Order: sequence, then structure tokens, then C-alpha cells
Amino acid sequence: MNNTGLIDELEGRVHAALETYCNVHRGSGQFSIVTTHLYEKARDIILEYLGLDRGKYVVIFGSPLYTKSLSAELEPGSFIIVSSKDFSLPLGVSSIAVYKRKLPKGVPFYTGGGTTTIFSPDWIIWANSPDRFEAGTPAIINVIAFAIALQLIKQNGNEIFLIQPEEQLSVTEILYRDKLEKFTGPELFEELKLTFTGRGVSVPTAEGIRPYINLDNSASTPTFEPVWKSVSQTLRQPLNVQKEIIEEVRSICAGAFGAPINDYDIIFTSNTTEAINLVAENLGLESNPEQEPVVVTTLLEHSSNDLPWRFKTSELKRLSIDNEGFVKKDELEGLLSSYNQKNLFGKKRIKIVAISGASNVLGSINNLEEISNIVHSYGAHLLVDAAQLAGHRKTEMLKWGIDYLAFSAHKVYAPFGTGVLIVRKGLLNFKTEDLKQIKSSGEENTAGIAALGKALVILQRIGFDLIVEKEKALISRTLLGMSQINGLTVYGVSDSASAGFNRKAGVIAFTLKGFMSDKVAKELSIRRGIGIRNGCHCAHILVKHILGVKPSLERFQKIIARLFPRIKFPGVARVSFGLETTIEDVDTLIDVLGKIAGKANPISHKETEKQIKDYVSACAKRVYS
Repeated sequence: MNNTGLIDELEGRVHAALETYCNVHRGSGQFSIVTTHLYEKARDIILEYLGLDRGKYVVIFGSPLYTKSLSAELEPGSFIIVSSKDFSLPLGVSSIAVYKRKLPKGVPFYTGGGTTTIFSPDWIIWANSPDRFEAGTPAIINVIAFAIALQLIKQNGNEIFLIQPEEQLSVTEILYRDKLEKFTGPELFEELKLTFTGRGVSVPTAEGIRPYINLDNSASTPTFEPVWKSVSQTLRQPLNVQKEIIEEVRSICAGAFGAPINDYDIIFTSNTTEAINLVAENLGLESNPEQEPVVVTTLLEHSSNDLPWRFKTSELKRLSIDNEGFVKKDELEGLLSSYNQKNLFGKKRIKIVAISGASNVLGSINNLEEISNIVHSYGAHLLVDAAQLAGHRKTEMLKWGIDYLAFSAHKVYAPFGTGVLIVRKGLLNFKTEDLKQIKSSGEENTAGIAALGKALVILQRIGFDLIVEKEKALISRTLLGMSQINGLTVYGVSDSASAGFNRKAGVIAFTLKGFMSDKVAKELSIRRGIGIRNGCHCAHILVKHILGVKPSLERFQKIIARLFPRIKFPGVARVSFGLETTIEDVDTLIDVLGKIAGKANPISHKETEKQIKDYVSACAKRVYS
């Protein structure tokens, strides 16, 4: 097989992984189980390639920047680094195989999603390795692609991906041209659904083989064929075209988020978590002996917008929320006045207010323009964690006065390992050389950057007004159906007649009386192939708040978590919608939830679980054969 044929082979197997893509870990659906298996299998493939014993070594995936920082904390000779750049693959994957006994103790270099087992406002129980060292959603598909590439390299040599493109394409062709370019608005919305990579994929269930229903879009969104095509084309382009792609996607991001290039720097990272960790690190570089930095977050925050601030500031304050999940703006103003105007706390000054654009649990979207006006009137800066906002609502950074914004491409239909930090010019304190390394790290993933650019172009062609309209219809129908199920409780906005309904994204958290959240998720998956997520969703403080977990019980949880690490704590089930979600999907969800609540037709899951296990194995063979 020639080199072009080997790239075709690589792309074919990656596409097979995309067809059953979902976020890894803690997901109940068949797709999440498959993707988790493929991702974890990638670690074994890398150890095999390096000739290392899996009993003694563990593989940790991260950005080039993170891997360099982690390796600086390790003893020489205790690790080996292998990256996609070593083989001229623009995937931005860096893997470090570490001798297990030499892993560093204490607080991980980056903190956030996935690095903890459980946490509270005052304490943290860190996860075991490798999760402890992989903050945020990893570049799952890129990692799988890299593992496939190493299999092919082992068989065919190190230089198999060093090829001249058969046809050099322009940036315009890669980012703006596709078979759907003649469509916009509603027509594009409908045509795009037909190109969803998981469309028509069926899975084993207790009711037989059924089409998979993905209601786990808040964890990660799937992709569409035009986005995948941009990735495929980018893999085959020379460096000069790849550099042009990076600059063009910067311009696309600037337009998509109302952040003019003259006013904002746009930095590519590995994910939202890395972006926020960089801002926290940047805060720690401020040198003003007359002031001690304080950060304000909220009860709504994902751990990626909570944990990093704990170790980079003198104090962390959290705003409370109302029953529907919206921040109390009068409380924010009171805090800012006390610290920054009245100077009631000595040298302490609130420097940053860091708030989620949309809650990943409740879906509540706070009024960022109003919050920004309050924040700036007291001399502080506003950071928005837009991971859950970017794919659901239009954002205007300059108009609303947002200073920092972070989001991940895998939440906007481009699950290829890219994150973005958009920051107002003049706010970064990094040394020139350090900032250069930060930028070059993210830019190694040109394929992921191209995917992001293409996805944002498509979203803008559809129009956010239409996306919001379609999403509201799904939310309204789901809330109505859930209101008719005995024992089901919805958290946050639970009625389409509520004043907060217009500021709710397509995320619904709920519990079902008599069932732990993981049991609800498993029943939905096994009965009908519906994939959702359950647990605390990396928002432990919020979930314990809405469930009414008292401080005494929280302290008891800490003891239990240390004694029995595998124990499951109460959480909430979560359904979340994407562009491919249909009214029929919602109706199926409500029907199955009703059956679960009524304990109708008890089902033995043994045979179905065996079929799912076989299905996972079959999917893995397609990808890693």
C-alpha cells in the first residue's frame, strides 16, 4: 500500500470511530461505552509501540504545552514522550508514558473536569491516574487517530505520512466550500441532519437492534460530514496551507464571537479547561504588592471554572443562585462594592468574575451584558466559560464587555481536540517566550482548528435565531412530558411558561423517585438505546446544592469517598439536545421514562449487556484492526 493509501486507511478507521462518537467516561449510552473503550485502548497501543510494560507504565494524553510542563516535574529517565508532530500529523496529540511510581503527588499542574473524584467548596479528593492528569475533555478522536497511525507506522515505517498532496487546496475550499453551501437557514438545518456521522447507526437494546438516540450533547457533540471533510482535507495539505487555515479560523472566531482582531487575542488551546487554567496562571503573574487578588465564581460552575482559581488567588467567593439557576446580581454588586469600593477586606481586591455562559446542569443562561456592566463599574474583569453557550446562543464579546472567553470545539460539532481562549489585548502577563510556546502548542492541532472553523461557519449560516427556536420546541415538549411522569423532578427552569424559559439552553437535569441517576441512565440505554449522562457532571457543588445535601452529609461523603473509592453518590440524570435531535427522539425518551417510573415490564438485562459487550468489541475491530 502506498503512502496515499495509508492516509486513506487512517481516515477510514477514524471515520468509523466518529460514527459511534460520544464523550468518554461516566456516560451510559452505547456510544459512550464504545468511545471510552477506544480511548483507553489507545493507551495500550502507545505502550506497545514504545515497548513498555502496561503494569509499570501509564500513558497520559495532553497538549504539547501540558506534556512539557508535566515532564518538567518528573525524574529524568522515568518517562518517554511521543507525539503526533513526530510523524508530521497535525493532530496536536502529545502522550507521555510515565513510570507509575514516579508520578508527582499533590495538586495536578492543570485542574478541572475529570481530575477529581468528588469535591466541595473546601476540600478535594483527586482522581487516580491517569484521570488526575488529564484535565478537561481530551482530544478523544485525535488520540484514537494517533493510535491508529502508530499501528500503521509500526507496520510501514516512520515516514509514511510525509507525502506531497495530490492537490493543494485553498483555505476557501477547505473552510467555506461544501455540498451544502447553497443552503442557509431552515433548509441548511434540515439538510445538515442528513450528514450527521452517527445517523442511522443502530445498537443492541432490550427491544432489539434500534437506532441510537444521542441525548448527551452537553458532554460532547458529534460531527457532520462537511466538518469531517475539512479535517480530511487538512491532513493532506502542506504547512503553508495549514498556517493559512490557522489564521483564517482566527478571523472566523473573531466574527462568530464579536471579538475584533484589533481588540482581542485569539489563542488556540486543547480545551476550555486548559484555557481557564491559563487565565488563572496569568492572574498569578500579576505583581502588585498593594493588592491581593480575589476571584468571584458562582454555584453554577463546572469544576474547570472553580478548581483552577483555588490555587492562584488569595480568596475565592461564590455567588448564590435562585431556584431556576440564575445568579443574584445584587449579591454580585454587594461583593464588588465591599472589596473594590469600600475596601473592607484590606488589600484584597476582586480582579476577575468568572461565570458560566450557560450551566452544564441547569441550562440557565445568565445575562452577561448586565453582569459585565456591574463587574466593570467596580474595576474588575469578566471571564465567561462559554463551553455550553457557544453552540446555543450568539455571543458579542466587545458589545457586552467580556474580557476573557473560553470554549471547546467539541461542544460545537467539531470533536477534534481544539479549545479557544479569546482575551482582550493587554491582559496577558506571560513572558514573550512563554506566550509563544502557549500559542504554538494549540496550533499543532491544525486539523482540529480547521474543524472548528468549518463548524462555526455552518452555525452562522444556519443562524442562532433558528437554533434557539428549534431548541425551545424540544425543551418545551420534554418539560411537558416529564411533568406527567410520577416521581420525576426537574431542576432549574421546569415550565415553558416560566419567565426564565427564554434563557434556558437545551439541558434538562432531573431525578426519578426510587432510582439512582446511574440506574435511570442505564435503563434508558439498555431499554431503547438512549444515551444520556448521570452523576454530578463535574459540577459537584451545584448538584449537591440542588439536591439539598447538607454540610454534615457532605463531610460524611468525604470520609466514605476515601474509604470506598468506587462508591456512587447521589447525582442527577441529564438529557441535552443538539442539532440532530428530533421531536421523535423526545417522544421516545418520555415514553421510556414513563415505563421506568411505572416499573412496567421488568427486563432482564443480562443478554442485552452481553450483546452490547460484543457490539463494543466489533466496533473496536473496525477501528483498530
